[in-house]
Amino acid sequence: MSQQGERPAAHEDDWWRRLYDETAADAGSTNAADSLDDRFDSAADAVGQAGRGGPGGDDGDSGPEAAVPDPRTPPAPPVRARAPWEPPAEAERAPWEPPSGAAQPRDLAAPPAPASPPVEAPPPTPPPGAERPGTVDGPPPAPAAPPPVPAPPPVPALPPPEHVPPLPRRPVAERAEEAPEEPAPAGATDSGSGAAPAGPAPAAPGPTSRPGLMYVGDRPPTYDAEPTALPATTPQELDGLVADTVLDGARYGTYTLRAASVRGDSARFRGEPRRDALLTVRFGAAENALVLVAVASGARAAEGAHLAAADACRWIGGAVGRSHARLAEDIRAGRRADLKSGLQRLTDRSYGRLRARAAELGLEPHDYTAGLRCLLLSADPDCRTRVFFGVGGGGLFRLRDGVWRDLEPDVPASGAVTGEPVVGFGSASPESGPHGDRLTMDLGITTPPSPYIESPPPPPAEPFRFRASVARPGDTLLLCSTGLAEPLRGEPALADELAERWTPPEPPGLAAFLADTQLRVKGYADDRTSVGVWEA
Repeated sequence: MSQQGERPAAHEDDWWRRLYDETAADAGSTNAADSLDDRFDSAADAVGQAGRGGPGGDDGDSGPEAAVPDPRTPPAPPVRARAPWEPPAEAERAPWEPPSGAAQPRDLAAPPAPASPPVEAPPPTPPPGAERPGTVDGPPPAPAAPPPVPAPPPVPALPPPEHVPPLPRRPVAERAEEAPEEPAPAGATDSGSGAAPAGPAPAAPGPTSRPGLMYVGDRPPTYDAEPTALPATTPQELDGLVADTVLDGARYGTYTLRAASVRGDSARFRGEPRRDALLTVRFGAAENALVLVAVASGARAAEGAHLAAADACRWIGGAVGRSHARLAEDIRAGRRADLKSGLQRLTDRSYGRLRARAAELGLEPHDYTAGLRCLLLSADPDCRTRVFFGVGGGGLFRLRDGVWRDLEPDVPASGAVTGEPVVGFGSASPESGPHGDRLTMDLGITTPPSPYIESPPPPPAEPFRFRASVARPGDTLLLCSTGLAEPLRGEPALADELAERWTPPEPPGLAAFLADTQLRVKGYADDRTSVGVWEA
């Protein structure tokens, strides 16, 4: 027994000894029949009825067409029909077709491969157990070859684009007519005729209603249309910087407001700051609201002209804001006399603060001043009274029925004397003349200057301007600084162009209004500030 208590297994060579045991007796011959017919019958029973009981002969006899398989050759597998979706076997290929997987010679400059026929979707797979097409008796029929697919027609090469010369710059007043339609290229036919259809011709850009920065007049302006240099400044003067362009707008009641202030071409070229200042502000709410638009222009060649213009706008805005309720009531009631006296007092106080600021800076009053022009607009839809007031140069225009009218109030010329002379002021002494008692005047003796005059007299003050008008539907009111008022008065082409652009039915947008304000004219390169009011 083994260590585990089991019996030892039999020796591994016992089966060999039992098979080749020399002491075992020979089996010898047997009495069973072992003729050739017995072996044939046994083989025929193994392969079926091909050898006996078949169509070739009677029972026990083989027919003349019965084939006896070689017992040493394994039987051939049964022939199965090939389904249409299965690829053909290697034996079914044509003699001229290369065997699958054989390497094909390739040329370096091989011609392009022909267009492959469209891939057809395979037929649906039959369900399990369904009989597949084909019979066992013979090979399946060869699948029908797909019809040849014609190659697509060659795509004609597109002709190179024609060279279009650039359009010459010319005045805006000469409007370009619409370009006629380009004729179809020769040889282009419909798609049904068999020829390749011609591609659509590129659409020519039509004339734009509002071109970019252009000019009017016979010659282009001297300076570039875009900014060139920035103003120089120091870290301590950052609060006094002004932008190159200011744009604003609003809509209240029956009017639409557009306002823009742009640095002039000469200031852009020299790197000087914009001397014009623009303020658009609203006081109050609803129908009692009052809109103020202030435009100020600093003195030319003054160092702090842009600061003086900004101070003038800020201080007049504060003065109007503190009295906006009374001013809005006077505008709706049409009290012209009260409005003129009240606005003149507010303007005088603002200029008084400018003179005080000039004294603080150690400057002369005429070195720190600005021209001021303002518009007061009521937000009440039933009120169409527009009030203008201010001091200094500029322009006030009205566009009605396509015609401009200058609404600048008439003021006496500087130094002009009107009315009868007053004794002691502007009149000669009663003692002079041929009938007077003073004979020194008749003798031609000049009077020496007075020793009490220490400085030249100050220049005469600018007169106060005021105008109140009632707007009509379709009117356009334009308030502008000197930089736009002078070319409007001196260049008729500019007035005609702006009249064409700003005529109703609808006011321009902010970008279009800015482009219109920058319409340039030869010889006018100052800052431009314009305020447009379109009446519905």
